[in-house]
Order: sequence, then C-alpha cells, then structure tokens
Amino acid sequence: PSTDDPLDAPYWEAARRGELVVQACRACGQRRFPPRPMCPACQSFDHEWQRMSGTGRLWSFVVPHPPLLPAFTKIAPYNVIVVELADDPSIRMVGNLVKSAAGEINEVDSTMLTIGAAVRVVFQPVADDVVLARWVVA
Repeated sequence: PSTDDPLDAPYWEAARRGELVVQACRACGQRRFPPRPMCPACQSFDHEWQRMSGTGRLWSFVVPHPPLLPAFTKIAPYNVIVVELADDPSIRMVGNLVKSAAGEINEVDSTMLTIGAAVRVVFQPVADDVVLARWVVA
C-alpha cells in the first residue's frame, strides 16, 4: 500500500506504533473505515483519528484457493477474514487470522474458523514502512 497518501497515512503511522485507529467525523461522530475525505452521514470534511481497543469478532471469512495472484499462489489456501470491531460494530475490517504476530496467513486450519469467534488485533511488519493489522483468537 501507499503509506504516505495524506488520506490514510495516519492509519499506517498508527499501525507502525501498534495501534488500531479509524477515522471519526468531528461534526457528527460517525466512525468510518476505510478512510474517506468526507463523512457519509453528514458530508463534513472535518475528521479525527480515534484509537480502537483492537478487539472484535469474526464476522465472515473466505478461503481463496489457486489460481490466484501470482504472489499468493505458493501460500494458498489461506484465510481472509472480516472482523466486526467491538468498539463500533458498524466498522468491519478485512485481514487474516494468524496464530501470532509473526504468523503466516496460511497457518490457521480454515476448518477451525468460527463465525462469532472473539479476536484481537496483532501487528505484523511486512516492509520497512508497512505494518499490517492481522488477527488472533482472543
């Protein structure tokens, strides 16, 4: 990802610090993710970044199998999960369920994924300037 885009750079900076943040409208308080220039609720351009607890529940998932993008073919199948944040159930984030912050995205047996399972965020550096939010069972 482009981590220096002014729209979402604060998200990537927070991830490098090990914090999960989302945008919130200063006018109406509506939280939003992914980041957008304007609030979908009141159309205000005034926003701030709010730190989330990093907890949630597994809302949905898929398990991609080959053929895929070439970079992912060797590690497939792997899980792609949607997490509903505990702080705000209207916020859902896409990621991977891993066993630890250093875990691989294909290390969790997909038959063990359970909708509704409690999860918490972990942060995994994947490049000098990119730290990804991944999830572990809470």
